[in-house]
Amino acid sequence: MNHQIGRKKLNVKASHKRALLRNQVMLLIEKGHLVSTKARIKEVQKMAEKLVTLARKGNTFNVRRRAKMFLPYKDTVLDKLFVDIAPQYASRPGGYTRVIPLGRRISDTAPIARLEWVQ
Repeated sequence: MNHQIGRKKLNVKASHKRALLRNQVMLLIEKGHLVSTKARIKEVQKMAEKLVTLARKGNTFNVRRRAKMFLPYKDTVLDKLFVDIAPQYASRPGGYTRVIPLGRRISDTAPIARLEWVQ
């Protein structure tokens, strides 16, 4: 039975999946949008929403340390998250991103989607 299984496996090992999701969240924060398969987009969306909810609490030492556990590689991404993105959603209770389906990829017919920030 698959009851209460909250994450998709994405057909990779756990360490690879963690690195993949971190890198895609960093790209989403840097560029403002992300195009990938729908399964990956949904997992990235979960992680990005949690990060924005965390960053909304303020730019304190402890909150910033907890966010750095999710995104340990680039401090510029953390700065953009805390300075630009989180204050934009201070009064919004959730739903900071949207998923736009783009059809299917020609080579393997995988469903493709675009993840972007809600304005």
